[in-house]
Amino acid sequence: MRFVIQRVCEANVCVEGKLIGQIGHGLLVFVGVSDRDDKQIADKMIDKLTKLRIFDDADGKTNLSIADVGGEFLIISQFTLYADCRKGNRPSFTLAGKPDLANTLYEYMIAEIGKKGFSVAHGSFGAEMKVSLQNDGPFTIVLDSDEIVK
Repeated sequence: MRFVIQRVCEANVCVEGKLIGQIGHGLLVFVGVSDRDDKQIADKMIDKLTKLRIFDDADGKTNLSIADVGGEFLIISQFTLYADCRKGNRPSFTLAGKPDLANTLYEYMIAEIGKKGFSVAHGSFGAEMKVSLQNDGPFTIVLDSDEIVK
């Protein structure tokens, strides 16, 4: 599982010209799922995500978590995080999880983050989405379960 996490002032997602999700201050998280992923891996990634101290404290140091600042989540499914560009110029996506598994884990993540008391907006799995954001920093982090879950 891979996350690209962007700290944002605001972000939103539209499908077919309709706004389906938006947040203010918080984290925009692009989620990629592989066929090796399961709920146990998702749980560890969610735990890391929700506890990351990447928001500024009163002294301007990144000491606060999203819970500490009352931030929101916008979760977007993005299978292209598993693009394999080693051969040729056209990426291969064979490392990305099959749609049924990926959607199940995506929906699971949204529900579990919500159960932790966070406000969670999300995109539409498999849809052509337009994502807009105002990056705060900019501050972008990549989490990969191959490094987080051992």
